[in-house]
Amino acid sequence: MAQNHTIGGHGSHGGHGEHHGSLGEYVIGFILSIVLTVIPILAVVDDWFGKTATIAVLLITAALQFAVQLLFFMHLREEKGPRYNLVTLILGLIVVVVVVYGSIWIMDHNKMY
Repeated sequence: MAQNHTIGGHGSHGGHGEHHGSLGEYVIGFILSIVLTVIPILAVVDDWFGKTATIAVLLITAALQFAVQLLFFMHLREEKGPRYNLVTLILGLIVVVVVVYGSIWIMDHNKMY
C-alpha cells in the first residue's frame, strides 16, 4: 500500500496514474485569474475606456478567464483518449451562443415593441 504513494509521486493520486497538475501550473493559473479579474474591475471603476470598449474588455477578459479555468484548473488539455469532454463543451458553447444571439436578434427585430 505504501508503495503506491511513492510510485505516484508529486502530482498524481495513488496508483491510478492520473496527472492533476503541478504547483507551478496552479500558481500560474491563479495569477492569471487574478489579473483577468482586476483588469475589468479597474476598467469599469476608473472609466479607462468608453462604453463600447469597456464592454469589449469585459467580454474578452471573461473569455480568457474561462480558458484559464479550463486549462489550468479543469485540466482539459490533459485528457487521454477521445476528447469527449472537449467536444461536449464546444457543442454546449455553440448552443448557448445560438440561443443568446437568436434571442437578442428576435427581440431586436420584433415589430410589436
